Amino acid sequence: MTSAAAAPERAWRDLIEVSRLEKGDVTPVSLGTRDLAVYDGAGGITVSHARCTHGAANLCDGYFDGRRIECPLHQGLFDARSGAALASPARRPLRMIQARVHDGMVQVLL
Repeated sequence: MTSAAAAPERAWRDLIEVSRLEKGDVTPVSLGTRDLAVYDGAGGITVSHARCTHGAANLCDGYFDGRRIECPLHQGLFDARSGAALASPARRPLRMIQARVHDGMVQVLL
């Protein structure tokens, strides 16, 4: 009888203090080897991987209107709340990370 290794439990991890966010904009944050984008938008705070799914450009350098982030390389457009790709050449959605605000900290579930 063989036993499979148990998957590590997911847990909330502190990412950045809310007071350090670029208000109404995108803040780049590194967590280990992950480059993340923290959006302070109209619908609240959301988090995604920072790289565009089309050209791997850093989305933190793109234009953010409070709901959508535009890639600075080829102007692909994504919904910063859901990760949905909204305009060519972007076709694959962003990888979003579940986030919350707790005791003044943005936390992510990893």
